[in-house]
Amino acid sequence: MSRREETAHAAVGVGPRGAAFLDRDGVITTQGTHVNRPDDLELVTGAGAAIARLNRAGVPVVVVTNQGGIALGHLTEETLGAIHDRMRRELARDGAHVDAIYYCPHHDRATVTAYLAECDCRKPAIGMLERARDELGIDLRESVIVGDSTSDILAGIRAGCATILVRTGFGGEDGKCTVEPDAIVDDLPSAIDRILADRPSRCLHTADPPGP
Repeated sequence: MSRREETAHAAVGVGPRGAAFLDRDGVITTQGTHVNRPDDLELVTGAGAAIARLNRAGVPVVVVTNQGGIALGHLTEETLGAIHDRMRRELARDGAHVDAIYYCPHHDRATVTAYLAECDCRKPAIGMLERARDELGIDLRESVIVGDSTSDILAGIRAGCATILVRTGFGGEDGKCTVEPDAIVDDLPSAIDRILADRPSRCLHTADPPGP
């Protein structure tokens, strides 16, 4: 991914029918170790307070996270539920909440055969964003996705969202593809600064998003 500096010209505000889609690992939680049990979870510094700002502004907050560790046998869906319960409790300490969590348990190298699939939900596919659109009434073209990997940014581009890359987590150095986010910032609090500063601007996308 190109490591251009944070851009000032791209609008990354959330429109009146949009949402803030947040990746989990490396954005809300630290990427240092795999989160395979609740005790492994640790919030990025300032994440709770940042999400609380979105809550107060009336911006829906939706987590979209690849969880291929389920397919690889590192944890179960039940354990993931407990991990997310802990994340909600930790966010609540700062008066924050997320409106929905979508996860993909699939992997094309799954050792748990039930999850061996070429699915439409594992980012950079956009199935999780489309589910949120349909179930929560979200306009993807008025939304923004915040991620630390190129798969997050590519999913956002394909869905028609504005895109913000944070330097925490993988920081775009996973090398899966070459795409340009609308903005590059240090961390989630900085991303929320940009989102709220640009609000109520619509996400500016004049061209059709590229296909898969």
